[in-house]
This record gives sequence, C-alpha cells and structure tokens, in this order.
Amino acid sequence: MKGLRAIVSTDEAGHGGRQAGNTAGNAQEATPGLIQLITPGGERVSHPEFDVWVNDVTDDQLAALYEDMSVIRRIDVEATALQRQGELALWPPLLGQEAAQIGSGRSLRQEDFVFSSYRENGVAYCRGVDLTDLVRVWRGNASSGWDPYAINMATPQIIIGAQTLHAAGYAMGIQFDGADAASVAYFGDGATSEGDVNEAMVFAASFQIPMVFFCTNNHWAISEPVRLQSHIHLADRADGFGIPSLRVDGNDVLAVMAVTRLALDRARRGGGPTFIEAVSYRMGPHTTADDPTRYRDANELEDWAAKDPISRVAALLDRKGLLTSALQEQVQQKSDAVAREMRHGCTTMPEPQAMAVFDNVYTAPNSALERQADHYSRYLAMFDEPAAAAATEGARR
Repeated sequence: MKGLRAIVSTDEAGHGGRQAGNTAGNAQEATPGLIQLITPGGERVSHPEFDVWVNDVTDDQLAALYEDMSVIRRIDVEATALQRQGELALWPPLLGQEAAQIGSGRSLRQEDFVFSSYRENGVAYCRGVDLTDLVRVWRGNASSGWDPYAINMATPQIIIGAQTLHAAGYAMGIQFDGADAASVAYFGDGATSEGDVNEAMVFAASFQIPMVFFCTNNHWAISEPVRLQSHIHLADRADGFGIPSLRVDGNDVLAVMAVTRLALDRARRGGGPTFIEAVSYRMGPHTTADDPTRYRDANELEDWAAKDPISRVAALLDRKGLLTSALQEQVQQKSDAVAREMRHGCTTMPEPQAMAVFDNVYTAPNSALERQADHYSRYLAMFDEPAAAAATEGARR
C-alpha cells in the first residue's frame, strides 16, 4: 500500500545515531524517518499522504485531544500518588506516551475490540472505562478490572505479548462473521521479542485478518534499551511476515491518529493486518517498583522532555490563538475532577469477600469447582470460633 514503510531513515533509538529533532537544541525541527504532522515546537507540517486522514479534525476536536491527554496524565500522576501512599500495590505509568494512546484510542469505533498490555490506561479512558475499575486490580481487590464486553476492551494482559494472540483470534472471528470491525493489539517494544507476538503475526499474515498491531516503542523494556534487542527498526520486523508497517512519531497525536485511521480502514476493507510502530518514550519508571535512574542517562530524559506530546499540542493551539485561559481552566477542572473521582473510588472500594475467588471462574457451575469451594469454606470456618465449634460438635455426633 502506498506510504507504508515509504518514509524510513535512521532513528533516535541507536540505529544509526542521533539526528535533527532528537535533541533539545533541535526540538523545533521535524524528525526524519517518522511520519509527523506536528513538530515538537508546535508547528503543523503538511504531509499530503497522511493529512487526508485528519483533515476532518476541527479546532474544537484538537482542543479535545489536548484535554484528553492532560486528563490521562493527571490520572497517571494521581494513581502514582495513590501507590506511594499505600492505596495501590503497583502502578504502570504512561507518562510521555499520552499521544500514542489518545491518538489511536480516539480513532477506534465502538464495534472495534481492543486487547492491551497493562499500560494502556489512556486507551481504556477513551473506551469509557469506569475510573474505579481502572485501579481495581492494582489495589488487589479483584482479579479483573471490568467487563470486556461493556467497553469492547479486554482487561489488561500482564503476560508480555499474550494479548496479540487473543487479538488475532478475535480478528479471525470478525472475518468469519463478515463484520465491519477490527481488533487492535497494543504492546511495547520488549514484547516484539516474545514468541506470542511473532506467532500472532504469522496467523495475521496467513489469514489476512482485520487486525492492527500497535507497538509503542518507548525505548526501554524495563532496564534494557530497545537497541539491544533489535538492530533494525521494529516496524521492519513486520516486513518479514508480509505485514505492511508504518513508523510514526508517537508523541504527535495527529500523526498517530492518521496512521491508526489508515490501518483500521485497511483492515475493514479486507486489506489485512498492519503493524504500527509509534516511537515515543517512557518518561517515568517501568512500574512504581522500578528506579530508572539506575540504568537511564538523565540527558536522554531531558532530550525527550523537549518533545513532550502535550506541550506540542499546546504550542499548536497557541499558534492558532486557541490556548485561552478559559480552555486551560476547563482542562484543569476536568483533570482534577477525574482525579478526585478515581481517588474516591479507590479509597472507598469495598474489600472482596473470601469466597468471591470462585466467582466467574467458569460460565456455569460444575462439581469440581463446587467441591473446592466447599473445602475452602470449611478451611475458613476454622478461623471463625463459633463456626469451628459447631463444626467440631457436628463431627463428634
């Protein structure tokens, strides 16, 4: 397809050295090798092949994208604070990856189905997730955050890359049904080295299913840099499977929206799968249990801070005369309201009952599960003195 893998050069991940646009000093310039519609300095650059996919985005919608990114950053900050305060056991920050998640998430239709890793909280926000459900698992109060069919998004997958196989299977179902929909699998750069991702690409290419592989290259697989696991662009790996691919500036919300819309349209038209590599950066730790200062150069963080996804949209809005105090106040109020709602839902969440561990294990009751539940209830009764006494008395009779 025209445009797929047509715009490639070296990148900032160590595959050929640094280039214009990858340092704070060149932050106003476009980045070669990546599809980009907004420069880090907020300049709207023309790209006829991809402009057509976002020409319908109005100034009001651009402001809405700015709000979305600001809100999910506020969610991230609040959730990190909740973890530091002991209210959450763990949290996987998305700081710096807001454009990749909002640009793609706002491109989806309701009938599309999302399969994500544990970091796509921004995509979940776009799908309409209840904010309390967003933190339910991380608080340790449930084994699953939400009903996948309520928002057409599977609950986050902790096993690295496994969601790509789930997405491939779902896309095969879409194909069999002849439905006008697509499945989207989100994963990170580290997952591309997992067998599951490669097997999913084999299935996707073989059956030409309506699926989008959305890889967020945030440059670090926990403490290992992306250049260690791949000496070529991650998007180039898809070529070996016969899957067209695109490399996009993952900190450019409009460019991400453009390539995602293109890939989804291709899937719905029967054109098969597409691989998107959204080049971004993980500004924070891998999770709140991680300390990135032990393995990451502070200068690298400073370079990427100059390409912040929210700042560049703010700069574009300012160029257009749209970054008014009223808009900024509106965004701040919305962000604070969402944070308050999530915090309240987290701290007032009822503790799960012990026997709830048997709920939703199977779609229908069965004797094996009932036997386990019976044994577990007897075990729990040992810690309840009246119940234990009654059980002992019953045994004597």
